[in-house]
Amino acid sequence: MNFPLLLAADGIQLSINGGGSASVKLFLLMTALSFASAALVSVTSFARIIIVLSFLRQALGTPQLPPNQVMIGLALALSCFVMAPTGTRVYDEALGPYFEDQLSPADAAKKGAVPIREFLVAHTRDEDLLLFTRIAKVEQMSRDEVPLNIAVPAFMVSELSTAFRMGLFIFIPFLLIDLLVAAILMSLGMMMVPPTLVSLPLKVGVFLLAGGWHLVVASLVASFHGL
Repeated sequence: MNFPLLLAADGIQLSINGGGSASVKLFLLMTALSFASAALVSVTSFARIIIVLSFLRQALGTPQLPPNQVMIGLALALSCFVMAPTGTRVYDEALGPYFEDQLSPADAAKKGAVPIREFLVAHTRDEDLLLFTRIAKVEQMSRDEVPLNIAVPAFMVSELSTAFRMGLFIFIPFLLIDLLVAAILMSLGMMMVPPTLVSLPLKVGVFLLAGGWHLVVASLVASFHGL
């Protein structure tokens, strides 16, 4: 049986194959998509990337540049790049067989959770895992045994800590430029000149000369791939 959903007059369509369960599959797919924004923040690399990019924007002193749409677009693109291996495993091991009626919903959910849990645990600090293990009042376990209800909050706390640490390293050099410019203006008696008026082009120039975007993106991707 084929359950087509036409998306355009050109003949573009989405079809879900399988016995009489096509409507159930479509319902489950739509339900999963409704939680996409929550999953994007909680179980992917998006949170770390967007926080670091926000730190960078504040450090440069350009709170409106790049615009929010550009920042979110870049964070989404990098997140898709980082999460591609995990997403491929989820589809190959769970979603693909489920849509072909080779797995039940429960088995598909169980198999699909394995790559996600492995990604979460691999990028979570030990102290954060221990924290939520103690809060849940369960016995200490190995990383391979950590359930999702502990891995997800531990991963989010770990991501916040890592993102703020990376943001601090980005912020300090630009803060030194601000202090240097302010000290020079004070020594010249130019107290009426706003320091940001002079430091902003200097910071942008230093950032571009150092290949800042390349370094920031490379550091973010390497932080997940262990390069």
